[in-house]
Amino acid sequence: MTRVLLVGSAEVDLRAELLSRETARDALATYQLREQYRNCLELETISVGAATSLLNDLNWYLVRFVDEALVLEPSVSDEEWLSRTLAARVRDGGVEPGETDPLLKVYGVVDGEFGKELVEPMYVARTVDGVPEYDLRDVDDTLVVRVTEDEFRS
Repeated sequence: MTRVLLVGSAEVDLRAELLSRETARDALATYQLREQYRNCLELETISVGAATSLLNDLNWYLVRFVDEALVLEPSVSDEEWLSRTLAARVRDGGVEPGETDPLLKVYGVVDGEFGKELVEPMYVARTVDGVPEYDLRDVDDTLVVRVTEDEFRS
């Protein structure tokens, strides 16, 4: 199963914003929403195509309430997420799965008072030794996102 993770903007309650709007609520009605991280919603779809289609359907809301939409596609990686843009390129055949891994955005994960939370990301390039260590602050874990060259440079 392909997973989608919507990372909410800090100033909004993502679940409340999405489910209070009829079109978004209808688009999400068939999915079981989980909150693995504070102010994030996670769900499973059947494929990278279904995931990117859902994100396209929700685009109006994503622009307003979501900082980032991520896709975890098992045919690419079991542990590293894809940015929305990179997932769409994989779906369209513009990028081979094996070519998605050199440029990364790494979020820190902290166990806070209200559960796990994603904290400021850092951009890194994979080295021969693997993913460079997250060093912006002490964290309990990391979440690795593969990004496009344009996303890496911005």
